[in-house]
Amino acid sequence: MKKILVLSFVIFAFSASMFAQATTQATATATIVIPMTITKTVDLNFGSIVPNTGGTVVITPAGARSATGTVVLFGGVVSAASFNVTGSGTSTYAITLPTTDHTITSGGNTMTVNNFQSNPSGTGALVGGAQTLTVGATLNVGSGQAVGTYTNAAGFDVTVNYN
Repeated sequence: MKKILVLSFVIFAFSASMFAQATTQATATATIVIPMTITKTVDLNFGSIVPNTGGTVVITPAGARSATGTVVLFGGVVSAASFNVTGSGTSTYAITLPTTDHTITSGGNTMTVNNFQSNPSGTGALVGGAQTLTVGATLNVGSGQAVGTYTNAAGFDVTVNYN
């Protein structure tokens, strides 16, 4: 009898705790921040080039220009692309550059631009809600590349997103 009473008490205590309820509340919060924007201020420009038997022209994100192969740098306007990035306070953001070749044309002639690099690289950090982002790349010049001004009005995409 004593065992039955103890067993009954244990079963009752276990059952009561299984059906006990507890309730609490949580609040919902949201913070709206200004959208991140990117605005081009300067286009990427490789300047004037004498192709000879070909090579590459590299513009660094700092705007320095160099050549490989037999390409001769001839002057002209030279610049890394530059962008104003704006957003919220001191937020960090991810930078996405083209990962495939970009074709520029002059009539039926083409050259490719690739190996895009930026400063900052990969991730930027806003200061007072803004930062300048610069982009350089490599131009691949063919042997005896045809004379002309090569461009692509569609440009290349640079994307920024809050981290």
